[in-house]
Amino acid sequence: MPLEPSPPCTPVSALVPTLGSQGFAVLGADDVRHWLGAKPDELSQLHTGWNDLPKDAYLKDGGHYRRRRHSCFVVDAETVTQMPHRPHWQPLAYNALHGGMQRWFEPMADAVVSHPLWQRILLRLGETASGLRGAQPWFVEAHPFRIDTTDGIGRPTPEGAHRDGVDLVAVFMLGRHGIKGAETRVFEAHGPSGQRFTLRDPWSVLLLDDERVIHESTPIQPLEDGALGWRDTLVLTYRRGGFQGD
Repeated sequence: MPLEPSPPCTPVSALVPTLGSQGFAVLGADDVRHWLGAKPDELSQLHTGWNDLPKDAYLKDGGHYRRRRHSCFVVDAETVTQMPHRPHWQPLAYNALHGGMQRWFEPMADAVVSHPLWQRILLRLGETASGLRGAQPWFVEAHPFRIDTTDGIGRPTPEGAHRDGVDLVAVFMLGRHGIKGAETRVFEAHGPSGQRFTLRDPWSVLLLDDERVIHESTPIQPLEDGALGWRDTLVLTYRRGGFQGD
């Protein structure tokens, strides 16, 4: 089996300049822990919330491989405010498969959003978004995902290579169990260049300047026939000016 390319990691000190120069950056797990000021037990506690994700009832490909929740926040300087529960909405221009429809997912569990680490995650990414676009309030959508192999394969991005219609996207890799695949592919939105790599380390993160790049992840398959494998991620999107659909 060919070796899967490792991600090109960036030091935290070069995060915003790297996003500015190439449109994406990856922080390794150790750097993320230092960046968040997080202890290993805090990371583990937060991740337990992924064991209670409801099934995604909106998959238009007929699949049963995705579980998720969804909540919204506003990050303004050092203040994080959770917003009243609302649907997730994207235009067809950004999501040809599931765009144009209001998708009401269950909100994130209180134990996750009340955890001290949760606020630190949102604030650090707010600082990054402001470094990229200038200081302003950020409208944040949070998506905890579990993709599994219930159907034999699971599709992290059933819509294919896409943009999200926001300013900054962060994809935290939280865990992989008994799977192969899920190669990340990042391409210039208006050019020929691209890179591919596989996020493997728990709590490594991919950050994307959504105006400049498109992205996708390839399907997952179980390492053993008939076994259930899964991949947990946390996707956070930061948008200026308001939530999509407002």
